[in-house]
Amino acid sequence: MKNNTPKTKKVPERRCTGCGESFPKRDLIRVVRTPEGSVEIDFTGKKSGRGAYICPKAACFKKARKYGRIAKSLEVPISEELYDVLEHEVAVSEAQNEDE
Repeated sequence: MKNNTPKTKKVPERRCTGCGESFPKRDLIRVVRTPEGSVEIDFTGKKSGRGAYICPKAACFKKARKYGRIAKSLEVPISEELYDVLEHEVAVSEAQNEDE
């Protein structure tokens, strides 16, 4: 007998560096350390390099920044400018999620 039930795709999950909870990968903001050593925000989620994820909540971002969790995950220091850009992106994402 053939089973006709459709297979459900597994949704990849990642852990937030701020709160430590697991979320679907596309709900998180990815920060990547490229093979060249630069650190940038990855909006596509497909850039090559080591990634760290943060959920779009200001409280999680503040906790991750305070304890240096993103820098620890990426194994490189993070500039204040990048933290400021990331804080802005978290605020924008949080506002968008509240509107939905």
